[in-house]
Amino acid sequence: MDSASSAATSTPQSPSEASEPGLVLDVAIEAGTVSPVNERFDAVVGELVTLRVDSDAEDELHIHSVPEHSFDVTAASGQIFEFTVDVPGTVAIELHHSGKTVANLVVRP
Repeated sequence: MDSASSAATSTPQSPSEASEPGLVLDVAIEAGTVSPVNERFDAVVGELVTLRVDSDAEDELHIHSVPEHSFDVTAASGQIFEFTVDVPGTVAIELHHSGKTVANLVVRP
């Protein structure tokens, strides 16, 4: 029965590990202002990156990584965009229409 208890104890740990979100960036676009701008963040190859976007205008997020990613931003709150980066290096996250660099990810192996 001790081994069954041990197995039951290890089960809750798996969901908590799986629920770790990786890197989460909050992006706000309001009245022509973008936040953050030119922020630097660290990430690891294969790490899940989540962008949580609140916007009052349409735009397009470009992720200059390998592979590249593009996300259409609408005028809405609570938008979630997720991606991973497969190659180490510096990755720019840019808003196409506003011409702003939101962040630079320094992605390590």
